Amino acid sequence: MKLSQFQFDLPQDLIAQYPEENRDDARLMVLHRKTGEIEHRKFRDIVEYFDDGDVLVMNDTKVFPARLYGNKEKTGAKIEVFLLRELNKESHLWDVLVDPARKIRVGNKLYFGDGSLVAEVIDNTTSRGRTIRFLVDGEEEEFYRTIEELGETPIPRDLGREAEPSDKDRYQTIFASKKGAVAAPSAGLHFTPQIAKRFEIKSVDITPITLHVGLGAFRDVDVEDLTKHKMDSEHYRVGEETVEIVNKALENKKNVCAIGTTVLRSLETSVSASNSLKGNEGWTDKFIFPPYDFKIVNSMVTGFHKPKSTLLMMATAFGGYDLVMRAYEEAIKEKYRFLSYGDAMLIL
Repeated sequence: MKLSQFQFDLPQDLIAQYPEENRDDARLMVLHRKTGEIEHRKFRDIVEYFDDGDVLVMNDTKVFPARLYGNKEKTGAKIEVFLLRELNKESHLWDVLVDPARKIRVGNKLYFGDGSLVAEVIDNTTSRGRTIRFLVDGEEEEFYRTIEELGETPIPRDLGREAEPSDKDRYQTIFASKKGAVAAPSAGLHFTPQIAKRFEIKSVDITPITLHVGLGAFRDVDVEDLTKHKMDSEHYRVGEETVEIVNKALENKKNVCAIGTTVLRSLETSVSASNSLKGNEGWTDKFIFPPYDFKIVNSMVTGFHKPKSTLLMMATAFGGYDLVMRAYEEAIKEKYRFLSYGDAMLIL
């Protein structure tokens, strides 16, 4: 398929700047692949679509405050450093994006806070990408505590506002436990402890994988031929307990639901020769777009995504291009809220 097939006009006023006050007050559009039916519900109604023995797989990654503001040595010029991933824990080497990039060169020192944190630029990686080394003398825990204190919650720039204190909690799922993501697995943002409890009462398992979300999923696709697009690699882990739960559900012909595209990619990266799930850990750059034959998942929860985004492409691969694009037309007409803090879609 071609990039231009995923273009649509998204009104700016449909981009949700803030989440609903109550997570499960978000709207839920339900797509039935077999019939083409589209339902309009509330997210709390999601429990009605699952039964005893079904499985929801969620991403337990935790967002860390990846956006730092500092100053360049000598000139004092203001700079933004976005921490993408730690390359070497002992050396405190990080892969980052810098802005404005033209001012940041190899050898520059960058100062954060009152100078309590200093980094040196040691390599160029892309036009905006750099490798930096934090110059740290103290304990490792102190370094990460400083990042927590100085860093800002990395809400997407598409929201059109700066991060606020409330984002620290709201841009995090209730399942978040493994720190390492620079963006939230947003399909999970609508879940509440109450919904999780209702699933438990119905004997529906909620089981984790971990994929530390990078910026790759949000990077613009700039090639018309989708086969030529390369996803950034993200670290993931599919543990043996989840493997056991998912494979049991598949054997019993039960529903296995991916909570978000990060889960979808992790599970489809971990398929055994017999088309069951296998334990896996490593880096995935899997890019899913139509047509695609899914081996593990038979339902998914996702959000409403930007035009031409890899997230939209994954949703259409799963739900069917025509149905999902028709659903997006209806979402715009019905004033659904888009992007990370927006509403949700359940594809059955």
